[in-house]
Amino acid sequence: MQDYTSELRKQIQKIIDLLKQDLSTIRTGRASSSLVENIVIDAYGGSARLKVLELATIGTADARTINITPFDPTVIQEIEKGIVAANVGLNPIVDGQMLRINIPPLSEERREELIKGMRHKLENGRIMVRQARHDAMESVKHANNDKDISDDDLHRHEKDIQRIIDETISSIDGMGRQKEEELLQV
Repeated sequence: MQDYTSELRKQIQKIIDLLKQDLSTIRTGRASSSLVENIVIDAYGGSARLKVLELATIGTADARTINITPFDPTVIQEIEKGIVAANVGLNPIVDGQMLRINIPPLSEERREELIKGMRHKLENGRIMVRQARHDAMESVKHANNDKDISDDDLHRHEKDIQRIIDETISSIDGMGRQKEEELLQV
């Protein structure tokens, strides 16, 4: 007999991981390597398109400073240009063999914009979860229609699926509350 919930859990985990990655790119006024690590840079005269994390080590000196040390010092200018071109509101400064990015404090207006964007990302996550629920429910109903599972099993699977979805939505809401708290800290 097929386990309908394990497939749903795998799908849900992918959605949660994607959402966590998406939320980590929202700037909170604190220095974090996730703000720059996935920015794509045209390196070596444009012959290679690499992410910052593939070109350099990224660290945080304090709550307001990101340090980027390229593995190859010849690409430092290209990393600087790529971060500026990414238009993420960060201005790197070349400091010898490394780049420093000072994270300016967020204005109240910018915080509200970021919270609005975060809520939009969370809603997209909820939509993906509801789609996963729909797919799982359809799969169970088809199995019932094909007489692969009984009506009792159908109802049990539907309850299990709904319980997983409720837990996931609650988890997404918790992620949103936590990120909003981070954004509202001055």
